[in-house]
Amino acid sequence: MSISVNLYYHGKNGSARKFAEEMERSGIADAIRREEGNLAYRYFLPMDDPETVLLIDCWRDQAAIDAHHASPMMQQLAQLREKYDLHMTAERYLSADAPASDDSFLRK
Repeated sequence: MSISVNLYYHGKNGSARKFAEEMERSGIADAIRREEGNLAYRYFLPMDDPETVLLIDCWRDQAAIDAHHASPMMQQLAQLREKYDLHMTAERYLSADAPASDDSFLRK
């Protein structure tokens, strides 16, 4: 089982995008990707909302998320969120161990 968290960063005047760009440029995002148990850490831009950035953050299990939340990087993240005056909403998903039934609908 893995855990995916969709974090929506909401800002004004392009601040959410600037935040994501600084996360990448500063190396913080890459450091998070190297953390034990991180499976994915990727930013996306919603087509219908230029003031929001979506982060898809996937972890092996809750213990890996807890270790990440206890890491010094969380202070850096909090400082950047404050710098860009961002607000967040989140969705959390648990993976299913069953085989995917969507394969017949995917064009590969």
